[in-house]
Amino acid sequence: MLVLLPPSETKSNGGDGAPLRLESLSFGELNPVRERLAEALTELASDTDASLRALGLSERMSGEVTRNATLWNSPTAPALERYTGVLYDALEVGSMSAVERSRADNRLAIASALFGMVRGGDPIPGYRLSANSALPGVGRLHTVWRPALEPVLAAERGPVVDLRSGAYAALARTHGAVAVSVVTELVDGSRKTVSHHNKAYKGRLARALACAEEEPSDLDSIAVVAEKAGIGVERAGERALRVIAD
Repeated sequence: MLVLLPPSETKSNGGDGAPLRLESLSFGELNPVRERLAEALTELASDTDASLRALGLSERMSGEVTRNATLWNSPTAPALERYTGVLYDALEVGSMSAVERSRADNRLAIASALFGMVRGGDPIPGYRLSANSALPGVGRLHTVWRPALEPVLAAERGPVVDLRSGAYAALARTHGAVAVSVVTELVDGSRKTVSHHNKAYKGRLARALACAEEEPSDLDSIAVVAEKAGIGVERAGERALRVIAD
């Protein structure tokens, strides 16, 4: 099973790992695209104004450009510790046992505009690049990621649980993946999607699937793991689950 998470714009600082080495990352087939994008991003970082424009950042976020400039030399941290925010707070990797963390590092993967997809334990530096960015000499990122990343996803033998947000889902389509939506049920019985609940519940679901002793193998067993973790779910189609937020 592969649980595919969205990344976060915010990332932790520092790390105690050696500088980035693409050969240390999972899914080595993606390394040619990774190298091309990393080189384009660091070259762009030599011009702060151009970087801010290309990345859609304000002047007060120029520190993100500095991060990109030192991409090849800065320390790394495991991907599950590099990304931050609501979903990753709910994932609570810091409270996992050693066995649970090992499962999480293997079962969880994070979508990335720069790296395509990395496993939870892969060592990566801080960086700034969004799925909807366009880099000089590269263009829109889906044009380079789809041909490289879609075959990698298609080759996964077990179920793929797709928790990505729309922009990252557009970088590579997943045929046959389990799609997950999150809705909040209101007092009048109506339902709506709320961003905060969406991220938090996806984090909770990812944790449950990552830590489960028995690795889920189909939609029914995924739903059972969710329910055991106290997460209400219902089928929303042949390959879809709907999470009902409290």
